[in-house]
Amino acid sequence: MKKGDLITDLVVETMAAEGKCVAKLNGQVIFISGGAPGDVVDIELTKIKTAFLEGRVREIKKLSPNRVAPFCSHFGTCGGCSWQHIKYETQLHYKQQQVVDNLERIGGLQLPPVNPIVGSTKEKYYRNKLDFTFSSNRWLTKEELISGQSFGDAGLGYHIPRMYDKVFDVKECYLQPAPSNDIRLAVKDVALREGIPFFDLRKQIGFLRTLTIRTANTGEVMIILQVTYDKMEWTEKILNRLAHDFPQITSFHYIINGKKNDTFHDLNIICWKGNPYITEMMPKPDGAGSLQFRVGPKSFYQTNSDQAFELYKIVWQLADIKGHELVYDLYTGTGTIANFIAGHANKVVGLEYVADSIDDANVNSSINQIHNTEFFAGDIKDLLNESFLAAHGRPQVIITDPPRVGMHEDVCKMLLSAAPQRIVYISCNPATQARDLKILSEKYEIIAVQPVDMFPQTVHVENVVKLEKKSRQ
Repeated sequence: MKKGDLITDLVVETMAAEGKCVAKLNGQVIFISGGAPGDVVDIELTKIKTAFLEGRVREIKKLSPNRVAPFCSHFGTCGGCSWQHIKYETQLHYKQQQVVDNLERIGGLQLPPVNPIVGSTKEKYYRNKLDFTFSSNRWLTKEELISGQSFGDAGLGYHIPRMYDKVFDVKECYLQPAPSNDIRLAVKDVALREGIPFFDLRKQIGFLRTLTIRTANTGEVMIILQVTYDKMEWTEKILNRLAHDFPQITSFHYIINGKKNDTFHDLNIICWKGNPYITEMMPKPDGAGSLQFRVGPKSFYQTNSDQAFELYKIVWQLADIKGHELVYDLYTGTGTIANFIAGHANKVVGLEYVADSIDDANVNSSINQIHNTEFFAGDIKDLLNESFLAAHGRPQVIITDPPRVGMHEDVCKMLLSAAPQRIVYISCNPATQARDLKILSEKYEIIAVQPVDMFPQTVHVENVVKLEKKSRQ
């Protein structure tokens, strides 16, 4: 077999990592893009390896009962909602299986019965933050290329998967609630009308770089416009149009970024108009009132606000915090979990490597009149050591919510040294979570596993694991 060969009448068996499907041909595994479990398909081979093959669907001979019609016109071009052609209950089934497979196969871990995954009540319009990229030379679809029509070059949308310099123009996105789509279209409209140059990702020239839209469950909206140099005439044309058309926008920001990448955590953010933040509301875990969280341009906040409450409530329940206990919250971000659980702990100590986030965490404690939290900034692997434990106390409970890369090995070893009675590990990447849990299994056993779906229509899944110190330790 070689690349380009056509294989006919394959039965798609299951889902695999990164949203690909799996079929078998004479016992050999084939990873397929564009299928659904239960499809009968013809595929074109795209990669030949000794251990496996890869291919893409050329024709679907028989539709799977697990299929639904994709709701977005960008499906197949955009890499975002890559599972939208699969029924939501089927998505949840395979997300749960992904958690189990990672923990058992990568971690070699013995698991208790895994709790059923907690699905999202919203399958669309659930995100509170989206980043759009300007492109002076947008990606044209195959249909556009063969149509013979003339298309404008400028686009404002998302990157083509695995192509840093290719951006397709978004007509409508189903991820973020109104007025997100209208704001994006208005920005593109005024930029084209005024002849404001879009950025060229290859040549690194142009003015408009990125547009970030943040929405809050309070109805407040934040805009962050990233440009390459200081030309207020152009910046204000866009921001004035948005201020006039969208009263929901309560926080306007712009950033001047002349770097070769779009990251702005190291840059000055100018608040042009309105508040320097928007406010999210979240019920307290016991239902006795609500908490408010200020979200600034650089703040991390869970991008599915409704499901964040369900996630944090699960963390609170699994942590089983007694009123007299000291709790450490690692990778605390803006202190959302720390403040969420603080009413049930003696004290919560939050550690975070982004200093700006610690400022937000302190503000969030202050506005909620929470006085038993303390936050520290620094690289967790350097910050959490025996001196820190001696100065601030040895915790009875540790909650950890690291980024996708998981915890540094030194952090895992410090958790073993700190020896809390309970650890609750939240992860957006069950593979790295499994790796870390294998280290922690030296002294801890897994008591509960709770998958949570934060991102419907995608391959991603969140997972919460409760660990308890082994009785012989």
